[in-house]
Amino acid sequence: MEKVLLHICCGPCASYPIEALREEEYELMGYFGNPNIHPYTEYLKRRRSVERLADVKKIKVIYEDDYNPVYYFNTIAFRESKRCFLCYQMRLEKAAHIAKKGKFDYFTTSLLVSKRQKHDLIKQAGEYTGHKYGIPFLYKDFRTGYEKSRELAREMDLYRQQYCGCLYSEYERWTGKPAVVSKL
Repeated sequence: MEKVLLHICCGPCASYPIEALREEEYELMGYFGNPNIHPYTEYLKRRRSVERLADVKKIKVIYEDDYNPVYYFNTIAFRESKRCFLCYQMRLEKAAHIAKKGKFDYFTTSLLVSKRQKHDLIKQAGEYTGHKYGIPFLYKDFRTGYEKSRELAREMDLYRQQYCGCLYSEYERWTGKPAVVSKL
């Protein structure tokens, strides 16, 4: 049985990929590491949701205990136009590193279930990172299970967030305006 490390962005998004990958008979382990999530209270809600999911779905999860949004902001500062790619890459780099060290056959991400994420950038970041670390990125278009993931989240009473996670997406969610860096 091939081993897959599933980067988990949140409980609702991971619910369907866990089922789909298990149906394909992969041995799964999760990884929750998301320095992009802002504020810290939101991070805690999402982590608790993943803990609940892990308990219900009986999946082991590695939790990044060092919540450090400074790492996120340092990575994207002055590169905000590429923030989504850089955010995907930073999280997938850590997942690839853990997958390589843990002798997994592949790594992938629950980000691939959302219709709102930029799949071409996720795939590009995953493949680049996989090549860099010498471990294949398992690209799966989980969007076919998007509605199922929402249904599963409701059934498990998982916290369902209203924005991607970063300060920029929170701003866009509440204002309806694109987060654009203005010049002084």
